[in-house]
Order: sequence, then structure tokens, then C-alpha cells
Amino acid sequence: MRQYIEQGRISYDAFLSHATEDKDDVARPLAEALTARRLRIWFDESELRIGDSLVQKLSAGIQASRFGILVLSPAFFAKRWTKHELDMLEYLWITEGRILFPIWHNITEAEIRAYRPSIASIFALSTADGDISAIADEIAAAVADH
Repeated sequence: MRQYIEQGRISYDAFLSHATEDKDDVARPLAEALTARRLRIWFDESELRIGDSLVQKLSAGIQASRFGILVLSPAFFAKRWTKHELDMLEYLWITEGRILFPIWHNITEAEIRAYRPSIASIFALSTADGDISAIADEIAAAVADH
């Protein structure tokens, strides 16, 4: 755990926040596509091990990531864990200027605005408008620009 918590240490390009219900359709394919583009992605399946403290590992992963990727969906807004991740990522966005990459999945702007207006104000990509490969290309380009 210490390797992730060291002050100021960035170990990942992005933390991928998602609801379990969106893992097969969006999160896993996106994590794989971004990894294929040589980005270091904090993704729960590759980081969590039996016995880990979820709060500690999630917090450390978020702190150790340059960017946050949010797979926003109805399932995302219904979960407590994703709310915790969103709160932490939004705090870093506000206090440190960390960049968030929202991905809308089966959700409208009005629904996002009703839950968290500040997140609705960030330019987003939608799974309805492009495939995972195109979304990964956009994220990889944005990471390279920063």
C-alpha cells in the first residue's frame, strides 16, 4: 500500500471509476483499450486483492492518478462506492485542478445535471456516439496533451 500513498507520487495515468453493472460493456473494454495505448490505468480488477481495504486502496489509487475517468450511468449514481470515488475525484478536480474525463453510458445530460450539476458541465463522451476504441483514442490524446 505504501507504494501508492507516498506524498506526491503519481503511479497511474488515470483512475477508472465505474459501477459493476457497467464493467462488461464499458469499463473492462475501456481499461484494456487504454492499456493497449500504453496508459497506466487503475482498474479494480487488476489492483484489488483478497484482504485489501477497499477504502484505502480506492483512496490511494485516486491519489496516485493524474486523471479520473468516470463511467457515468444510472447504476453509477445508484452506488455508494462510486459516490465515494466521485466525491474524491471531484475534490481533486476543484482543489488541484485534476482533469476528469466523463463517459456517459445510458444516461442523459439532464439526469447527470440532476445528480451532480458540476460534473454535467464537463465536456464528455458518450457510448451512444462512439465505440470504446474511439473513446480510448480521445482519452489517450487528452492525456498526451497534458
